[in-house]
This record gives sequence, structure tokens and C-alpha cells, in this order.
Amino acid sequence: MFDNLSEKLNTVFKKLRGHGTLSEANIEEALKEVRMALLEADVNFKVARDFIDSVKVKAMGSEVMQSLTPGQQMIKIVRDELASLMGGVVSPLDTAARPPIAIMLVGLQGSGKTTTAGKLARLLKSKGKKPFLVPADVYRPAAILQLKRLGEQLGINVYDSNAGDDPLNICREAFRAADRGGYDYIILDTAGRLHIDDELMQELSAIKIAISPSEILFVADAMIGQDAVNVAKAFDERLNLSGVILTKLDGDARGGVALSVKAVTGKPIKFIGVGEKLDAFEPFHPDRMASRILGMGDVLTLIEKASDAFDHKKAEELGNKLKKDSFTLDDFKDQLQQMKKMGSFGDIIGMIPGLGKLKNVKEMAPAEKDIKRIEAIINSMTKGERREPSILNGNRRIRIAKGSGTSVQEVNQLVKKYAEARKMMKMFTSGGMKGLKRGMPAFR
Repeated sequence: MFDNLSEKLNTVFKKLRGHGTLSEANIEEALKEVRMALLEADVNFKVARDFIDSVKVKAMGSEVMQSLTPGQQMIKIVRDELASLMGGVVSPLDTAARPPIAIMLVGLQGSGKTTTAGKLARLLKSKGKKPFLVPADVYRPAAILQLKRLGEQLGINVYDSNAGDDPLNICREAFRAADRGGYDYIILDTAGRLHIDDELMQELSAIKIAISPSEILFVADAMIGQDAVNVAKAFDERLNLSGVILTKLDGDARGGVALSVKAVTGKPIKFIGVGEKLDAFEPFHPDRMASRILGMGDVLTLIEKASDAFDHKKAEELGNKLKKDSFTLDDFKDQLQQMKKMGSFGDIIGMIPGLGKLKNVKEMAPAEKDIKRIEAIINSMTKGERREPSILNGNRRIRIAKGSGTSVQEVNQLVKKYAEARKMMKMFTSGGMKGLKRGMPAFR
């Protein structure tokens, strides 16, 4: 996400850092390029103009002009303004109401409301809450079936509604059922249309009046750009939204919606969908996203993802194995599986300060299909081979390739990658980051 914008902004700031001091002309030229980068990223024209005006006022101040590192000061101003543009601070769900707290998801058809309902319920469940899912889109039978299947998959209860039922009655009865069942949250997956119409808005308004939801969240497909911002504004005028959820943000290399929606609607982005998997959903942190856009990484989100994904007991066992130099191919596979839980390797790299800017590093990140092939190769080995790969002669490698449906060349590549990972981890445990860098000449 934001790849195009990040690349252009980093080019602008690279030029700025080349100047020992900054002049008004330098700043003007840089801001012209920043404005063009924002417009190419599909940021709303007025939002881009106001952003540049705000940055210009601060950049012309003595703090930048007289600084020993004017280029870095300029980057800090742009980062802070980007964060402010996207809301400034994280906007959590309203938890002040008496349970069950009602969350109403609204938006156009195809924006991802039903999947988002499941993802949000999963996130709440992971925080120790008890959510209840309600299929209120009776015009699209597949939506009801989809939500029921998601509920089964996640182990979350779903209200039993059917196509043709009255949506308002569904929501009323579901709310009563949630109250009796002791649920913390009730998530209403409402109907959508291909475009806004009065009938839809009347239905949603009636549900809002009957249920009085604590949150009315507009689910927007980031891939459709400024159209999503305009539709969000129209929904807000009729329903008074409490926030926005951006879906498919991982597939949007521009990012214009994320940078425009708060400024245009006045409503914060509360969550973002960053992949197809049900765990690819997270609270939106404007400051962290601003840092990622500028290639500064996002260490806090990386730590949070690692804390959720990694088994602390296994991590301790791995540390002991590394000290004893007994890191096996089973351990290698286990680490890959745990890292998969954190999201794509490209996203993880983007969260590490400095590495996100290196294109060749992102290209090195293995795709999920590659990880599956690695797992298949390791699973085709005997326990002894996984424990001590040095015994893998030619005949063994041919057998493993046939058993895993891969080639001998791929088996050889895996053994080489394992050896490199083992060496790197050993250096890291013995010498910290200095030791790690010694083993990574490409990053010097």
C-alpha cells in the first residue's frame, strides 16, 4: 500500500537532503513535487492544496531554515501533517454504552461489508469480547450464507435470519437475543446497493432509530479511489457516521482514500483491511501510517503483530536451540509458519525502518505459494534429514523432490536458505545487530 506515493516522496526528500541549507526556492520546488505526488495518489484536490499550504507555513519557519539538518526537519513536518490529515490519533470503538454495544456496518454493495463483519468479530473475540453477528442483508441470499459460514469458521454465533425477512425486524429481534445471551457486541451487516438510493437510506435510517447503534461505520473499498470518499460523504449526511473502515488497502498502491476521507467527511478511519485472510484487519494508527508512507517503518505495529503471532514458549525454546547451535529444518519451518500469521513478508519488511525503501529487499520476500513449497519439501524429509541436512546426498534430494512435487534445484535452494538463516540467527544471538549486519553484506 502507498508504494507509488512513498517512492515519489522519498525521491523529493532525497533531493532536499542533498542541500546543506534550504532556501525558499528549494522548499517551493519540493512542495510542488509533493503536491503532484499527492494528486497522482488520487488525493482530493482541495485536501492536497490545504495540506501543501499547511506544510509551507511551517517549513518557512526558522526551525527549518536555520536547522543544521533542514532536510530531516522538513520530513518531520510532512510526517506530522500526514498523520494529522489522517486523523492524528487512533480512534477506538465507543465502549461507553451498556452491552450489547451495537455496531452497524453500512456501504455500497461489493465494498466488503460481510467479510469485514467477520474480521471485526474475530478481532473483538481475540480481545476477550463476546460478539454476535447479524445478517441483515436480505436482498442478497449469498450475504446471509457467507456470514453464517464465517461465524462457523470463527466459532462466533450468528443470528438465524433468512432471505425475504424484514431487515428492521431482524435487527430488533437480534438485539433482544444478544441482550438475553449476554453478548458484548452485536455487529449488523446491512444491505448495500450498487449506488446510493433513497429506499436504502430509509431502511438504514429506520434501523438506526430502532437500535441506536453506538457505531455506524462506513465500509469503503480503497481500490475505487475518490468515489469512495464521495459516497462516504453522502452516507454521512443521511446517517451521521461515527467512522470509516477501509478495505483492500493492501491492493491500493495510491492511498488517496486514506489521505482524503477524514478531511472530507470529518470522520476518522477506525480500522483497515490489509489482506483477504480474516486476521488481516487492524486498528488504524495515523501516526504509524504516516511513518510507513515516508519509509520510516512501523516498529510498534510490527511488535504487536509479533506478540500476537509468536508463541512465547516456542520463542524461548528457539533461543536455547540457537545458543546450542541445534536449529533444525523443523525449527525453520515453524518460524516461517509463525511469520505467516503476521501477514505478507512484504508488509513486514515495510514496517522495519529503512528496509521498506529498498526495492530489492521487498522482491526477495517469499510469496505464500513459495512458503507452501518449502513446507512440502521439509515434510518430505525424514526426521533425521530435518535434524541434520548435511546427510542430504544426491539420491536423498531426488527422493525429496519427487515426494514434494518440486525439483532438485528447489530442494538445493531450500537447504542453502536454511544454512543462511541459521548462520544469520547465530550471528544475531552472539553479536546483536552488529553481528547481523556482518552477515548481510547487501545491507551495508
